[in-house]
Amino acid sequence: MANILWTPQPKQIEFMQRPEFECLYGGAAGGGKSDALLAEALRQVHIPHYRAIIFRDTFPQLEALISRSYELYKRAFPKARYNASEKVWKFPTGAKIFFGYMQREQDKLNYQGKSYDFIGFDEVTHFSYEQYMYLFSRCRPTGKSNENTRQYIRATCNPEGKGMGWVKERFITPAKPMTTLWEEVEVLSPEGEMLNMKRDRIFVPSTVFDNKELLAQNPNYLATLAMLPEAERNALLYGSWDSFQGQVFREWKDDPEHYEDRKWTHVIEPFKIPQSWKIIRSFDFGYSKPFSVGWNAVDHEGKMYRIAEWYGCTATPNTGLQMEPRQIAAGIKEKEETNEFLKGHSILQATADPAIFERSTGPSIAEIMEKERVHWSPADNSRLPGKMQYHYRLAFDEYGDPMFQVFNTCTDFIRCIPLLVYSDKHPEDIDTDMEDHDYDEQRYAFMENPIAPRANSITKIDLDDPLNQRVVARARYN
Repeated sequence: MANILWTPQPKQIEFMQRPEFECLYGGAAGGGKSDALLAEALRQVHIPHYRAIIFRDTFPQLEALISRSYELYKRAFPKARYNASEKVWKFPTGAKIFFGYMQREQDKLNYQGKSYDFIGFDEVTHFSYEQYMYLFSRCRPTGKSNENTRQYIRATCNPEGKGMGWVKERFITPAKPMTTLWEEVEVLSPEGEMLNMKRDRIFVPSTVFDNKELLAQNPNYLATLAMLPEAERNALLYGSWDSFQGQVFREWKDDPEHYEDRKWTHVIEPFKIPQSWKIIRSFDFGYSKPFSVGWNAVDHEGKMYRIAEWYGCTATPNTGLQMEPRQIAAGIKEKEETNEFLKGHSILQATADPAIFERSTGPSIAEIMEKERVHWSPADNSRLPGKMQYHYRLAFDEYGDPMFQVFNTCTDFIRCIPLLVYSDKHPEDIDTDMEDHDYDEQRYAFMENPIAPRANSITKIDLDDPLNQRVVARARYN
């Protein structure tokens, strides 16, 4: 036993045994993610031409991973050598494990033309979808056909970071944990033959409760995580993908149990819109990025319901359909004539990003769309007042009623809004590098129909006790 340097725990074993091409491991703090990734990279170092690489998004974060690799690799393979300038471990067989980082989007091109049998991402939610998918092209055999290696990708993460949206969409939302997901693709060969191929992926969850060794060494770590603010605690202690650090709209609730009664939820079952309600349309233009068209019904008390949407996005997150304004206008008219919630209703307001009214070398986008009988008025693009309108309308009253609800058929809005985080440059505004197109479009509709500030009964703050100390004290001494 004295020669055993590291033993995987049960959850780490589950992760390391998975046969899928892609596997995401973790979802909370303290699950032993980095150790499992470092150990997995060693699996094929007995093969001379084996090449692996493990990524972090910045070099300072990578240093901690490299430091831990010294503790594992050097003791397990005393003759292995680490080259700090190349950031690579060289093993006696000739196998190599590299360490890399991609702080900027274009850094992915630093790996163009290279090949790796194993690619690992530590904290993959800190990477963009484009960075992650680009490295797929680098996952290919590095040796001769008679010296087979296995090619696969592994990733770890907590529910936080700029890439949380695409990671959740790729691994978390489609199925329950430990469910193998298959993605089918078609490839046209040079001979004209259509090849049907597929790849598999899986999510293996892990929390600090699965790391018995850590809890034995530091039993107070649970208390440390439990003391975090609610959003961070839910994410890092319990692995919640609906509550995370920096989340803008923490009041957002999507509770299927209340879709029918419409209480304490912002997502609801669709219903027939009364003829007397006002219908408004809002628009945020995009070409290389997605465009977003939303339709809202407004009742006689001013409550808004997002009843339909058209989100111009490809299967790749945050990538537009590259549709011309005239095509978008034609699509809008067709939807208003055929959609079950829109047909027979008149559009009484139509508001859009003021940028579509700008002229450069020809007619504006708004003028082009007018030729298809789709008319717009410039929206109030005030960012912070518009964001506050979101907060006012999302707030629940004492009976569980907000002033804004969304039909569960508006899937892109439901996907994007809860994932928005605050900007590092403008702390009171959202991060505009995220998928914020339907956010902006709905903000235009809110600013056309603003309401007075409303408190959220779920998150009522005691202004005399901002840190909630008296509540904690009562709980402690009662």
